[in-house]
Amino acid sequence: MANDKAFKIKNGLSAKRYLQNSTAVAASDVDMSLGSYFTKTLSANTTFTFSNPPASGTAGSFALEVTGADVTNGYDWDALSYANISLNVASQEPSPRGIAFKSDGTKLFFVGSGYNYVYQYALTTPWDVSTKTGATSGVQLLDTNISLLAFNDDGTKMYAGGYGADRLNEYDLNTAWDVSSVATQSGLNTVDLSSEDAVPMNVFFKPDGTSFYMTGNTSGYVYQYDMTTAWDLSTASHNTSKKYQLSLQDSVEIGVVFNSDGTEMFFLGSQSDRLYRYSLSTAWDVSTASYQSQVFSISSQGTTPTGIATGSDGEYLYYADSGSDTIYQYTFSSTAAATVAWPSSVKWSEATAPDAPAAGEKDLYVFVTTDGGTTYYAKQAGDAVA
Repeated sequence: MANDKAFKIKNGLSAKRYLQNSTAVAASDVDMSLGSYFTKTLSANTTFTFSNPPASGTAGSFALEVTGADVTNGYDWDALSYANISLNVASQEPSPRGIAFKSDGTKLFFVGSGYNYVYQYALTTPWDVSTKTGATSGVQLLDTNISLLAFNDDGTKMYAGGYGADRLNEYDLNTAWDVSSVATQSGLNTVDLSSEDAVPMNVFFKPDGTSFYMTGNTSGYVYQYDMTTAWDLSTASHNTSKKYQLSLQDSVEIGVVFNSDGTEMFFLGSQSDRLYRYSLSTAWDVSTASYQSQVFSISSQGTTPTGIATGSDGEYLYYADSGSDTIYQYTFSSTAAATVAWPSSVKWSEATAPDAPAAGEKDLYVFVTTDGGTTYYAKQAGDAVA
């Protein structure tokens, strides 16, 4: 009876909902012109929309069968804990600093201030730094005291620099995510960071490449640079109002990372070896940050943190420690039943929307409209149906 082909699912990462945790919300559209019985097995927190109802004055109805599932909620501060996973990199670099990952978690990259190279590891288990195989050193980078490392979204550009020349440089990669394929180092796009901080320690790029955020060890601030052309450092500029003072919490500013929608920021400080949590009232605008008076100590693993990164949409957090020459991995996520959100036009018979089904459970909902979709009258017709 169920017709999966009649259920049009439009997934968009731009449709997100973030509360304490941060997990992408899938947008799924029920197209009433395609049938009257639809099925959906949840794989993420899901927001439903309804489209193409019959004209006003004509009754239209459909049934929706939803199967529940558990989903991972990233950037969950309450779940943050050491994963008992680490990687010693002393054989390549005695002072690891900036960390980055391929978008699918199958490669780990890091830089250090000892030899000023960028290193590349393959990970046999995505995001698990203990499963590294082999090491590849790319070109020796232009700056000295290398501490900054990032990549664009498709791995065709690398951004690196340090506090030798206080610059962030943009490198083209001839083969995506392969640092050994870096193009010529002459004529690079570059940003001089010295006006903001003479010892830049960390850089974080907004996922769409229109902003990046830099912390350093002399000013006590995180600075925001905006780019008029995404991922193009030649178009970057710092708006003097877009900064936030981190030294009120820790006087040695190692780096910041953000959750997926830019409404939360996490700051790693080295004076007290702690991670601090902030909320942003305007997404991705650091000047709107506010400290949430929440801290997490990393001192049980290492006491000389020098770099920070997150992975797999906030499931994991990593930091580099130059005292032990080690990258440590933390769990930063929890598991919960997927949630369901309905259009505001839905009026439930019980006044409030029913709870989403538990993992593996099937619930059945029925919807009726007579006014062209302005209002849908709904009820839960079956709870935990076979």
